[in-house]
Amino acid sequence: MNTTDKDQETIDDLIINNLKIIQSRSGFRFSLDAVLLAHFVSLQAGNRVLDLGTGNGVIPLLLTTRASRLQIHGLEIQPAMVELARRSVQLNGLAHLIQIDQGDLREADNRYGLAVFDLVVCNPPFQKVGTGKINPNPAIALARHELACCLEDVVRIGALVLKPGGRLALIQRPQRLAEIFELFSRYGLTARRLRLVYPQVHRAPNLVLIEGAKGGKSELKVLPPLVVYEAGGGYTREIQQIYYGEQRGFNQGEPE
Repeated sequence: MNTTDKDQETIDDLIINNLKIIQSRSGFRFSLDAVLLAHFVSLQAGNRVLDLGTGNGVIPLLLTTRASRLQIHGLEIQPAMVELARRSVQLNGLAHLIQIDQGDLREADNRYGLAVFDLVVCNPPFQKVGTGKINPNPAIALARHELACCLEDVVRIGALVLKPGGRLALIQRPQRLAEIFELFSRYGLTARRLRLVYPQVHRAPNLVLIEGAKGGKSELKVLPPLVVYEAGGGYTREIQQIYYGEQRGFNQGEPE
């Protein structure tokens, strides 16, 4: 980690493909959630992708390591986060693949049009308003609590902007799986791939990765559990591979 000329920022190494990201020193910083989601999604070369609530742009950056010739839009409501994400895109020389847009994800259909994306990805806030303590830092609060959008907004917009057969990929708490299934059904999406994430092998899952398709057959593939930590506290072999890129390569995932 290196301190930039701006005292409140750091430039952090994403390791994979020598990517780097500019982050706030004391505000929102990406976490394992984003890395797992970027690794989970199904991608094909040339896909048009929308990242709803892109934050500092970490998911678009990581997606460029997953397939070639992607056309990625990252949509973010917070001007300061938009500026950080745009600078990270420029820092990595990826402006030909990634465009960061400022706006409300609830109006993404008006900005981009209907049925235009092959993949919509979102690492949404996990907590509903009224649950848990809201962080005093506005950027962190928006990332954790449904202050600017809710889960239904994400699924509704995803369904609108996806092409027929397009995919919506999310990470959430397992406690909200029933809600996700209900929202998928309401907005014409079918759950196709699901993977539970466990902090350790003998503990309950604390995250779920899920991908739904717009239309198509009703056939859910449940992937093997993903365990984050060994009993001794270090990352498992698979998490190390995800973080450090040993499983990276174009055309991973399982597009239909």
